[in-house]
Amino acid sequence: MVELPRLSRDGLSITKATDEDVPIIQSMVEAAYAKYIDRIGKRPAPMDENYHQAIYTHTVLTLRGGDGQVLGAIVLEIEPSLDSVKIDNLVVHPAAQGRGCGRVLMDYAEEVARSQDYRALTLYTNVKMYENLGVYMKMGFFETERKHEDGFDRVYFRKNLH
Repeated sequence: MVELPRLSRDGLSITKATDEDVPIIQSMVEAAYAKYIDRIGKRPAPMDENYHQAIYTHTVLTLRGGDGQVLGAIVLEIEPSLDSVKIDNLVVHPAAQGRGCGRVLMDYAEEVARSQDYRALTLYTNVKMYENLGVYMKMGFFETERKHEDGFDRVYFRKNLH
């Protein structure tokens, strides 16, 4: 079991997701990713993820506002045999986008990785979600490769921590 750093600041808190959070996470993913369906030509992979299973096989965290409402979530793959923590999905509810929630979740993922002595964060996004490409580069990630995988054209990123 991974020991997670605590976060509770600016009225925001990050907590480990539970089964009760899954419908909220799925609803948030549907709302946030729906705009990409036409652009990609099919549902983005995160829309079909089994989040009930993910909360047991990955580290799924929710970002909550002061009122307890879930504003965002992040799915981390923390595998001891790897040198990086993989971000499988980062989602912010459309109503909370543009307010720094994604940055809070990403900073927290970095804190988790550092606390476990990982060397990097890694992630990928769909090439047609072009808005993400610039966002990740602004956050200190660099592109490592592009490949067609599972029916999607993906861009892989890495952020070294040491």
